[in-house]
Amino acid sequence: MATELLTTGQRIARARHRKGWDQATLAAKIGRSVSWLSKVENGRLPLDRMSVLGQLAEALGVEVPELTGQPYRHETEDLDSGHSAIPGLRLALQQATMPGGAGLLRDRQPRSLEELEAHVRLAERLRQDAKFTALGEVLPGIITDLTLITADSSADRDRAEALMLRACHMARVSSNLLGHHDLGWTAVQRELVAAQAVGSPDLMAAAAWDLCGVWLHEAQLDPAKNAALSALDQLEPYVGTDDTIKAMWGALHLRAAVAYSRLWDQREAESHLAEARRVAEVLPRDGNVFQTQFNRVNTTIHAVEVSMELGRPRDVITRAEHVEIAEIASSERQAHYWTCAAAGYHMNRKDNEAVDALLRADRIAPQHVRNRPLVRNIVRDLRESGRLLRRRELLSLAKAMRLP
Repeated sequence: MATELLTTGQRIARARHRKGWDQATLAAKIGRSVSWLSKVENGRLPLDRMSVLGQLAEALGVEVPELTGQPYRHETEDLDSGHSAIPGLRLALQQATMPGGAGLLRDRQPRSLEELEAHVRLAERLRQDAKFTALGEVLPGIITDLTLITADSSADRDRAEALMLRACHMARVSSNLLGHHDLGWTAVQRELVAAQAVGSPDLMAAAAWDLCGVWLHEAQLDPAKNAALSALDQLEPYVGTDDTIKAMWGALHLRAAVAYSRLWDQREAESHLAEARRVAEVLPRDGNVFQTQFNRVNTTIHAVEVSMELGRPRDVITRAEHVEIAEIASSERQAHYWTCAAAGYHMNRKDNEAVDALLRADRIAPQHVRNRPLVRNIVRDLRESGRLLRRRELLSLAKAMRLP
């Protein structure tokens, strides 16, 4: 079967066969039954939690994209979510990270920092709206110009490095979403360099927050957890009256909560979630420091995700009902909430509610939704349900996602 037509279950079976293992061997290594593994490989049970997918990848000795099949390509430029910009973005990041990279760009005249700051703000809006095709059209040029400016000894280099960090954050997010995880790592490496060049605690925390994001996408859970805890230790002396530092403190606690939930440590996950909630209550309701969207609503969205990863279906629904989703001005966060809610409904065998949530997410941010491996697994599983009221719409979504 063509590689792009393999389901996640078939990819797991292929990796298992390559190891020379039968189902009983793999099931024993991850503490599951043979019946459970058989249903996963046969497509009768969706993998709707990143924690489980990461556990399987680790046991099989493969990277997560080998099991998910990312990156996914689509039929139209609009829904292809910025894939066409990846070659240009890769080149821009390579030049930004290599020693002497600016020297290869001497025929280019960069825009002023004032112009670039305006373009970065526009790009950040596109990132929050999950419009990754439009983002891909502007981001490589921003990074290239900043590569030249940060190499210029006469420039305001601290300001330029801070803009580089913000630009590389967007490169990291879009690369991870599209499944180009190596490119996400390259972007965060440049963020770390920018943060160290400036030396301010807020930039150091922002880069560490993105480092956690890269490792969470790669299902490297212990490194993600340790990076969050280390960053919190480094930030603690500066937590006082500065709202930016407080927001980064809360955002890093949310990263730790997600990492612990995927490690199935409920006590630690809930503890970090509680601290993030405490901080969010004293900060602006529309907070979005360094594109973290750290605010009260986002902490409730994370609570839904934590319950989902811990495998607590009832808690997912209970917490989802308390999210005031209309209050958050981020299409990406809204879509993320609805996909987590869909997973919770599906866990509770409420398939019609799951379909409604997925369709709502897709209306809000299709480029975000259609590139998420776990969403694709849920859609594929729901497609086989005989109890759907909106089957035609679900089948249309599955076709748009090019599901086998």
